Amino acid sequence: MAAPAAPPVPEPSVAPDDLDYRHRGSRVLVAEHQRGADATAIGRLAVQVPGFLVSLAVVSSIALGMFGDVAGTIVLLAWLASGALVFHRPTELAFARHVLKLRPPTPDERARLEPVWREVTARAGVEAHTYELMVENSDELNAVAAAGHVVGVTTYSLNRIPSSNLAAVLAHELGHHTGGHAWAGLLGYWYSLPGRVAWAFMRGMARIALAVSRVFSLAATGFLYLFLGITVVAGFLTMWYVTIPLVAAPYLLAHMGRRGELRADQQAAELGFARHLAEVLHHFQTEEAAARAAAEAQGQKLQDPGTLSRLLSSHPDHHTRLTALEPYLRLHR
Repeated sequence: MAAPAAPPVPEPSVAPDDLDYRHRGSRVLVAEHQRGADATAIGRLAVQVPGFLVSLAVVSSIALGMFGDVAGTIVLLAWLASGALVFHRPTELAFARHVLKLRPPTPDERARLEPVWREVTARAGVEAHTYELMVENSDELNAVAAAGHVVGVTTYSLNRIPSSNLAAVLAHELGHHTGGHAWAGLLGYWYSLPGRVAWAFMRGMARIALAVSRVFSLAATGFLYLFLGITVVAGFLTMWYVTIPLVAAPYLLAHMGRRGELRADQQAAELGFARHLAEVLHHFQTEEAAARAAAEAQGQKLQDPGTLSRLLSSHPDHHTRLTALEPYLRLHR
């Protein structure tokens, strides 16, 4: 008896190419200013200034203490100059590959991605070759604007959503680049990193000291708690102009992040992708509703984000973003 035929292997789904290529084959007007730094980018840098000052003090003390005045000054100047690597193409690509896990697109992926990207950049008056297109192997609808010149999309975004929606996602990421959000965020993170590392080291040492004190006596532990508390309060009072901004920095950075997302949405809408971006946001809402329904079916209840979580979120909720898009949606009804 002949073995039953194997079921046919389904073809991978191909997203429809429904994009209005209004600039295909036409002369593109290139904007005089390709990108800059909007209020969100400047705000992100300003919020990071206290962290930079702490990092400067940390690097200075270590460099001068370990290497002496001349060599230590050279090390300090090298650290100060290292921020330029944010705009260095090989460094950016290495960061994208090894940290963000992005890869160059395959020939088929490039054939799918580049026409959409050229249409988006043409509408914005931006030269397409200014940026590096990269891909992340992921089943999630997502994209990223990284460093100074990297735009990454997931394989889901590339293969599973219509070209018009993909263009909206790319236009949003281009908005982060033209507004300076990507490089400002990475630059601020880099220059505040030594201070964060030093703070994490001090917290670790404090935990070790408390663990050791518990071995000896309760009194020693109490004395150490008192000493640490006095030290923290004294530092807070004497350097309040640094400590208060440091405490507020996570909330201010999150606020700037939410403003940056709305600004990038605005650019995508101004390029004619408001309806398509709204479709992407509705997709996220549908996924969240499905996850909530699945959890409730299993007897679980997903908690809504609290006030603190919302204040520390770098992205606005989907309802807020859709509301901000409403004026652009009305224009095309």
